[in-house]
Amino acid sequence: MTREPDISSTHEAAPATATGLLGIYPAQRFRVTFGSAGSGPSIRQALWYFRDETIAVPMPGGPVAGFGTGVRAFDDVRAWAATRPSAAAPDFPPLVWVAAPRVVHRATLLENGNDLAIAADGRPGEPWPLRLVPKIPLNRSYYDATSTMFFRQRTITVRGTESANGFVARTIWPDDFRLGPDAPLRALPRKRSPAKALRRLIREEPRGGAASPYAANTLWRREGDHGSWAGRTVLGFMLNGAQGDDDEAHGGHFAIVTGRMEADGAIGDWLVNNFYTLDAESEKGIIAAPVPLDNYLADLNAGQGWYRPSYLLVAVLTEARAAELVQSALGRVYNQFYRHQLTYYHADQNCTSISVDTLRALGWDVPARGATSRVLGALAFPLIALKDQSIAKARLAFDYLNTDQARMLPAAAFEQIFASLWTMASVPQPRTSKSGALGRMLARDMIGIAWARFPQFPSSRALGAAPAVSTWEYHAMVPSDPAKAQIIPVPPRPFPDELRDPDLLPPLRPASDIVALVWGVLSVVGIPWVVRELWLRWRESRPPSTASATR
Repeated sequence: MTREPDISSTHEAAPATATGLLGIYPAQRFRVTFGSAGSGPSIRQALWYFRDETIAVPMPGGPVAGFGTGVRAFDDVRAWAATRPSAAAPDFPPLVWVAAPRVVHRATLLENGNDLAIAADGRPGEPWPLRLVPKIPLNRSYYDATSTMFFRQRTITVRGTESANGFVARTIWPDDFRLGPDAPLRALPRKRSPAKALRRLIREEPRGGAASPYAANTLWRREGDHGSWAGRTVLGFMLNGAQGDDDEAHGGHFAIVTGRMEADGAIGDWLVNNFYTLDAESEKGIIAAPVPLDNYLADLNAGQGWYRPSYLLVAVLTEARAAELVQSALGRVYNQFYRHQLTYYHADQNCTSISVDTLRALGWDVPARGATSRVLGALAFPLIALKDQSIAKARLAFDYLNTDQARMLPAAAFEQIFASLWTMASVPQPRTSKSGALGRMLARDMIGIAWARFPQFPSSRALGAAPAVSTWEYHAMVPSDPAKAQIIPVPPRPFPDELRDPDLLPPLRPASDIVALVWGVLSVVGIPWVVRELWLRWRESRPPSTASATR
């Protein structure tokens, strides 16, 4: 095999992909660089986060996602979508985090686990020494002998950097993890609600399929559609499960996916739009960005597949417009996120909230599931504040209980989105005509729904499980004794003042601020008054003393 030149120093080539695509975009419309190079259309705040990372930025000449100034992120999306021409070309994202400059396809891990054999013209090539990117110090586990055994059983795609000593791998992806146009049909029980049917599918294997084989199925196909799905655009939704060694991660993770169906079922080049807090250093090295699916799941440090099982729900479309609209809008959201007009808050501006709010802003009325309990949250506020000696913890607890679960919990959002898609598939088109723009597009263009279940990659990491689908289930998974909870402390990542634009609006105040104010007033005025009244009533109810009776 003729090896591609090492572009780790020049970083001017297009990103190498198996399909020639990055999501819905031609890969040759991007060039690979470092964030520190400071070149391309990416905003300065985005480049600051990726100053030491390998990224792909759009080539000149195409539309690139922008952002509105002096406006909140989702108001920006709504205003942009309302004036966007229906035939507009998709905006390119500000950047794609490709993580490494080189991709090696159809490689085989040799028995010793230390060398790659790379196929050339169908024949194995000469062994190529394989090295792994170092483990991040905060990462509690890593690739081990069980990983080698797993990857030796299949051909693999490896992202990394070529060096004088061999190939330094950043991502190792199993080539047999495919979602082909002909994934076997699997009927869901009609007597169950779509959400419950999907939940049962996720949980039919022990630990949510963490140690089960990879599986892919077609869940629905439009009547009369018998053609190949190869080349069709997809809009997908990624759900990651609960981690087995982090009691803050039982809720899982959520992301939106775009791409195209390939004839051979390859999905590694689909684009996953991943939102993570920017204001702390992830123990996995994750930075919020659009990333190729293989890197999202299989990056040796940051890949979700090393920590828990994952599930992918895919709407197959006759037209590209819905996926193009969503991916273009997410580019604007990323710009507002990098410049801190949109800030991450675990209770109601997390990976799920940001994704669902984007879909709703575009006109898809993703069904709400409702708050867990606003009343309980309000009543528990002073108890939590006294118990934990923290108003901040009481506020956070209220906001968790107050937020629509479809915006807060990844599994709840996954189920609600599937229920909405299932309704579109089941209900005649005229009954869905009242939907917003994105909802109408999906109802008209969707010809199939597919799904895939990804096992957790074997490593030294404890096995994960299916994610919690409710606040109560989440709490049941956390040890009742706080001292026994497994929590990974991470250092902060302060955002430089010089990167703050002058037009930024202050963040919206969470609902917990109102509850804190009410309880604050009660504690200063109301509670003393109640105590005084009780005291007076108690005194009035006492029998007169002997001394007072004889006076």
